Amino acid sequence: MSTEPAVTPPAPAAPPTARRVRSERTFHGDTFVDDYAWLAGKEDPQTIAFLEAENAYTEGMTADQAGLRDAIFGEIKARTQETDLSVPSRKGGWWYYTRTVEGMQYPVFCRRAVRPGDSLPPMSEDGAPLDGEEVLLDGNELAGDEKFFAIGAYDVSPDGRLLAYSTDFSGSERFTMRIKDLVTGQTAADEIPDTFYGSAWSRDGSALFYVTVDQAWRPYRVWRHLVGTPAAADAMVFEEADEKFWVGVGLTRSERYLVISASSKLTSEVWLLAADQPEAEFQAVRPRRPGVEYSVEHQVRADGTDRLLILHNDQAENFELAEAPVSNPAAWTPLIAHRDDTRLLGVDAFEGFLVVFFRRDALTGLRILGPDGAERGVAFGEPVYTVAPGANPEYDSRLFRLGCASLVTPDSVYDCDMATGQLTLLKRRPVLPRPDGRAYDPGDYEQHREWATAADGTRIPISLVGPRGMARDGRAPLLLSGYGSYEISSDPSFSVPRLSLLDRGFVFAIAHVRGGGEMGRRWYDDGKILRKINTFTDFVACAEHLVAQRWTTPRRLIARGGSAGGLLMGAVANIAPQDFGGIVAQVPFVDALTSILDPSLPLTVTEWEEWGDPLHDPQVYAYMKSYSPYENVTGQTYPPILAVTSLNDTRVLYREPAKWVARLQATGRGGPFLLRTEMVAGHGGRSGRYDAWHEEALVLAWVVTTAGAA
Repeated sequence: MSTEPAVTPPAPAAPPTARRVRSERTFHGDTFVDDYAWLAGKEDPQTIAFLEAENAYTEGMTADQAGLRDAIFGEIKARTQETDLSVPSRKGGWWYYTRTVEGMQYPVFCRRAVRPGDSLPPMSEDGAPLDGEEVLLDGNELAGDEKFFAIGAYDVSPDGRLLAYSTDFSGSERFTMRIKDLVTGQTAADEIPDTFYGSAWSRDGSALFYVTVDQAWRPYRVWRHLVGTPAAADAMVFEEADEKFWVGVGLTRSERYLVISASSKLTSEVWLLAADQPEAEFQAVRPRRPGVEYSVEHQVRADGTDRLLILHNDQAENFELAEAPVSNPAAWTPLIAHRDDTRLLGVDAFEGFLVVFFRRDALTGLRILGPDGAERGVAFGEPVYTVAPGANPEYDSRLFRLGCASLVTPDSVYDCDMATGQLTLLKRRPVLPRPDGRAYDPGDYEQHREWATAADGTRIPISLVGPRGMARDGRAPLLLSGYGSYEISSDPSFSVPRLSLLDRGFVFAIAHVRGGGEMGRRWYDDGKILRKINTFTDFVACAEHLVAQRWTTPRRLIARGGSAGGLLMGAVANIAPQDFGGIVAQVPFVDALTSILDPSLPLTVTEWEEWGDPLHDPQVYAYMKSYSPYENVTGQTYPPILAVTSLNDTRVLYREPAKWVARLQATGRGGPFLLRTEMVAGHGGRSGRYDAWHEEALVLAWVVTTAGAA
């Protein structure tokens, strides 16, 4: 039975006209006239009316894609094993895991007691619950009829008796913390509002530490809650006064130390407290020094001796690993020296082993260090892939859980024997046949690594995947993704929705542009503050390289990016609109200068070390104004643009894409320029998995149609 409407409503002839209200923004002797500043009024009925009118316009302009949207949604759903469970991870006397249930939006959090001889509980291929399962939290039950639901903390106490969890029902990323007794099944009556992500238990489970945010949504205070006492009596144990810093709290894997981390974009400081003394005072490992970042792990060795492991960049651009005695934590002795070609990312400590996580040549890697100092690598034989630590809560284990995936290999969970290096595949994400019955075969696709050359001669890596044997004649549609900020790397990964593009003849590519972390810390430094434009020109160089190598043509090349990657999309739309056949910008940071000038906004002050401080520095102001997408919209011809945002996003406010699209519609030629606003969602979009699939199907249907591949 067809799901298409009997009558397709006609598309509106023209986009809604946003009224113009002159508003001047003057800094450093420069005045910018912002006719759409009024859209910042989230409570203004006229703002809501404009967003709803834009939604109606977008719906009308994409009405002919409804059948394709339904088909892509059906493909995603058909290929996904809806009832499934994660590989259980052992902690103490329990196996912990999550389950999904067909027809349900959210995961169910569960555990099962460890039984004699258990190496791993037997898992059925159909994702059925484990025998003896205990449900700790059911996300579907908690969500009820709410349109949005997210969990910010999920933290079982070391003794397995209590669960701390927090929830958000709007997408604002302000969570309410609760504590559940897992023995009685009762949830405590008192609640802790306005908490941030994460939490940490004391060793005996008598105290819970959590973080709260200030008016700018900056996590800045750490609190101690004593179980059984009212939340109003909680004690603040740490406050970060410097507005460039944010804080987090955690517990070392050894469960010996509670850790408070205070970090800016360039500097960090760590404070420790013995986890069995929760009412004592935290002590700094080493006082903060501008430009020095460090993190701390704790290791207790088999002979009972212990040490701190410090990953830092003090005179080590790509970081080195040091050790220090617990009695003198500021005395750092090198353990793994700095290398120019290797960015150290993290270290996991176990009783007898260390596992180092690193990045080299735009690929991730893991290396195991044994108690005798011997090293062993973990290798995967694909040209592009991503490997990363998995869930490893058990300290005295010789098995290291890791995850690996590539552009053609679904997410795979392994246990690695740290003594021998032997890998055991525990589970590979099932990919079911598509609706026509054709099974997934990774051999139907091929993946590549290419290198574009930027204007300054820098080689930019590109990861690609496409149908096997595809002719390189320039006729294939291509989706090019990019990000390039915060030293975040766009690593190759597997995607079920992406198969709907590949099976329609698409090539998918990732431009690993500067500003990300793919090629080490210098790669990041070369794409920030007064070098930010490198991020944008790198992406253009990648697009032009793909055309020159006959992967595609500009008309069939669609660009996609979100958040800071949305800034990238807005910038390249202004810089090189002729290079793209369409652009998708999701929760895009396109009014960057206006936001970074306003220290009252969420995250602004903490971002000055990423973008520069235009409020106090005229050079930074002028530089940001030269690339900020909103200010640089002109009457030139732009490709079609689809912008997607969320009303309750606290990271990139909805008003940025709203103003940008309004200006494009009033000033730019070409297009069309479409804006879709989720009216109950946050930075990550819709929260339920089926809702998220519908949103992705909408975007992919637009991509397919715009590239002429429908």
